[in-house]
Amino acid sequence: MTDDPLQQSGQRSPGSPLPRANDRDERVVPFRERLSCTVDEACVVTGLGRTKLYELIGSGQLITTTIGRRRLVIVRSLLELVDRTISA
Repeated sequence: MTDDPLQQSGQRSPGSPLPRANDRDERVVPFRERLSCTVDEACVVTGLGRTKLYELIGSGQLITTTIGRRRLVIVRSLLELVDRTISA
């Protein structure tokens, strides 16, 4: 723990080195341009719960991919699902 209140609040104090940015921090990709998202992110952007999203995945209405143990929702399929729902 530090006595510097700026460091405790996450702010830089004058003269402190800049935090190193990795590739993820340098550019924020708009959601529509992303290739995939997590199930939790899909819940946030759609307002649907995890159970409903997994039902949609199970019925083939929502396309996912699994890399290792991580399941990723294909953003294009999520956008198409919402577009179909709005059009109907």
